[in-house]
Amino acid sequence: MKKGKVYLVGAGPSNPELLTLKALKVLRKADVVIYDRLVTKIILKLAPAKAEKIYVGKRSGKHRMPQEKICAILTQRARSGKVVVRLKGGDPFLFGRGAEEALEVKRAAIPFEVVPGITSALAVPEYAGIPVTHRDYASSVAIVTGHEDPAKLKNPVKWEKLASSVDTLIVLMGVKNLEAIVQGLIKGGRDHKTNIAIIERGTTKRQRKIIGTLQDIIEKANKSRVKPPAVIVIGDVVSLQQELSWFK
Repeated sequence: MKKGKVYLVGAGPSNPELLTLKALKVLRKADVVIYDRLVTKIILKLAPAKAEKIYVGKRSGKHRMPQEKICAILTQRARSGKVVVRLKGGDPFLFGRGAEEALEVKRAAIPFEVVPGITSALAVPEYAGIPVTHRDYASSVAIVTGHEDPAKLKNPVKWEKLASSVDTLIVLMGVKNLEAIVQGLIKGGRDHKTNIAIIERGTTKRQRKIIGTLQDIIEKANKSRVKPPAVIVIGDVVSLQQELSWFK
């Protein structure tokens, strides 16, 4: 029996044209594809038709399959000699629990590789005409999760400290907690006139952006009925979108 292997693969930010060549190569030889909610049907079709495809997508508060079971499937399929592709939106090691899955595979003594993916944290602002750094506007950038595990007791995101320590803030999975994020940044001393952009379904044909300031973005987001997936960008670089918007 052939020896199984697990590939933790980043599928990028939903746009199939942003899939890497390495990811495509791995997908084409998969026996099993275990994929998340933001992986598109077009990307799935790149895997062999005979490959087993297992959906394990998660939404806030709605998990189709517990993380423990996902890890169990990874190890079980690989132990049976399968080439297993764990296909995750964006990059597998950025807020995707890829590191947890890699540790489980490692502990099971199963060979694995990590295939980096283009993260929405950078690609989505770029498709909206927003450079996350610029010599005249921003020399530092932080990528932060806007949705933490409610059971997490250590090291919660300290929005008040981030307010004055980083030029550009990129928040993933933050739509639901937008009000708390904005309030924390203002409380920490961030100017209420600071530019902010919410980019919904970035890099796809359904891309939409809502531009405002910390002072008015909550009202604008509610009026526009913003829904995830969306990337939030906070900082002076947002003003450049007026000149650099290119994606229609």
